[in-house]
Amino acid sequence: MNYTELTLTLAPDYADILTAELAELGFESFVETDEGLNAYITEPEFDEVAVREVIAKYADQTAITYQITSLEKRNWNAEWEQSYQPIEVAGTVRVRASFHEPAPGDGSSRFKYDLIINPKMSFGTGHHETTAMMLEHQLGIDHVGKGVLDVGSGTGILAILAAQMGAADVLAFDIEEWAVENAQENAELNHCPQIRVFQGTIDNVDPASRFDIVLANINRNVLLAEIPTYASLMRPGAYLLVSGFYEHDAIDIERKAKEAGLSPINGMSINQWTSQVFMKDDGAWVAAMG
Repeated sequence: MNYTELTLTLAPDYADILTAELAELGFESFVETDEGLNAYITEPEFDEVAVREVIAKYADQTAITYQITSLEKRNWNAEWEQSYQPIEVAGTVRVRASFHEPAPGDGSSRFKYDLIINPKMSFGTGHHETTAMMLEHQLGIDHVGKGVLDVGSGTGILAILAAQMGAADVLAFDIEEWAVENAQENAELNHCPQIRVFQGTIDNVDPASRFDIVLANINRNVLLAEIPTYASLMRPGAYLLVSGFYEHDAIDIERKAKEAGLSPINGMSINQWTSQVFMKDDGAWVAAMG
């Protein structure tokens, strides 16, 4: 499946506002540029009329122009290889592509976890605030010997960190075939045989399965629809880590989680993006947060 790239030329002060507006239209990832903002969405989900309506809302406040480009997989790869730089999370995780050299200290006390992520067309390199927050939350939870579910896995980055942190079994899935292939390739690159990846949705997960940690970095609407299902798949005392939504949506996410029997225990926000951690009540608090 091809992606549509929306290139916006606009004042820097409006980049965050347009990011929020476009996220509501289903755009999945964003890159701020010197000229403005690039936004990406799968071609079937792209609605130019809706985009024009969003731009019109701000036309009397700032000048905005846009260009639409169809991105094939090979073009996406080339763009990433030109711009993708290693990142660090909480001084503990380093995320890099296979074409990057390991940094001095990888595998030592400087970076406890060295993740090799070749993104291809999949979302999730740690550069976006939502992914970085999810990785940081994972660092505060004991994964050793645990069963983990990665919802909408993209590159498989969250599943790979879970495996490197000692998870015994990691089940990951994504609706896109190319994302599944990408996650499988990245799991092999990181020597994580405990990761299983399939193409599908939460409805394809065996309802009798039970997990200790559920990871869901998706978007507001999917989370609101699926949190009850995540809760049904969690063992007592299990954790749900979610991100992919804005600060103003956090109250709705928390309300839905509480309705499903989950208690909020942690949260984080960066540049208006938000993440939350919930625990399934087992009658007592489980001391696993660092």
